Amino acid sequence: MESSQLSDNTVTERHRMIAATVREFVDAEVRPRAGELDETETYPEDIYRQMARLGLFGITTPAEYGGVGADCVSYAIVMEELSRGYASVADQCGLVELVSTLLTEHGTHEQRERYLRPLLRFERRCAYAITESEAGSDVSGIQTRAERTATGWRLNGGKMWIHNAPVADFAVVLARTDPAAGKRGMSIFLVDADRPGYIKGPKEHKMGQRASQIGALTFDNIELPSDALLGEESRGFHIMMSVLDKGRVGIAALAVGILQAALEASVDYAKTRRQFGQPIAQFQAVQWMIADMAKATHAARLMVRDAAAKLDSGARATLECSMAKCFAGDAAVEHTANAVQIHGGIGYIRGVEVERLYRDAKITQIYEGTNQIQRMIIARNILG
Repeated sequence: MESSQLSDNTVTERHRMIAATVREFVDAEVRPRAGELDETETYPEDIYRQMARLGLFGITTPAEYGGVGADCVSYAIVMEELSRGYASVADQCGLVELVSTLLTEHGTHEQRERYLRPLLRFERRCAYAITESEAGSDVSGIQTRAERTATGWRLNGGKMWIHNAPVADFAVVLARTDPAAGKRGMSIFLVDADRPGYIKGPKEHKMGQRASQIGALTFDNIELPSDALLGEESRGFHIMMSVLDKGRVGIAALAVGILQAALEASVDYAKTRRQFGQPIAQFQAVQWMIADMAKATHAARLMVRDAAAKLDSGARATLECSMAKCFAGDAAVEHTANAVQIHGGIGYIRGVEVERLYRDAKITQIYEGTNQIQRMIIARNILG
């Protein structure tokens, strides 16, 4: 059962064409290399250049700024199909989508020309720098500071576990500009990696999604011009939070892609692996695991597309996005574990697809807001 064959009320013929195009690319260029990229932790620049040529960066960015100008449902479909090949590749698409959304909605003409267009062409690489040692789920706890100077700003502080930090050409940095104002005293800055005082930490070696480059950034008295400010001063927290719903739809769709890959691998293996004189697909225990996996995949996909469609309508979709992210992430972890179980001993061996999928799935319960945070958001929206 292929994801592109499934239909629901949010999917149009254009969406199916997008799914088919991305699936063809993934089957030819991504899936055959996923195991190697995981093992070597290689940043696949050649794949990202091909993605840029196909228009797979900045899915919802208007064409006038160099994007595709598609809707959020299209973005969810692209993320799912890419993740079915390899979640690290989808993660790059999701990162660019969030940064391009910020630049599209809050950047000046000059900022879009300098950062957005090259980003979508994969001529510049970005980092999305929020998390700190005391500010993960609690974004309001950030300590990085930007102080006014005669010519602009001076940035000091540090970020950790930042996607693309080891390879980024610029970072989108959330910093305090008015420490006494709490959440209302934060601003966003565009910081070029070649500025004196911009220090990249070593690459972290992760459990899963190992081709995604993660590391720390340190800002040591970086002098920034006044036009490094993205959006309005003191609106940084609000601006960053405004893209979180889209970010959660993206991670939920990524989790669905992992689920779809686990389902396909489990079905193929169950039909060919023989025990007691017959394929293991004939055993009820295996059938039930596959049935539950198929149910969860389909349910998660529908939740993701419903949330994406609500975002496209312009309505507030925080509840739907949090439910989709929480459900899809939990399902991905549960059912990739079942995929390993279906494969038996070989499923526990490095280099086997389901072993990688199991490791790749875990982070979907953690980033873009842990699933415990999602449950808090869901409960608050329901209970008032």
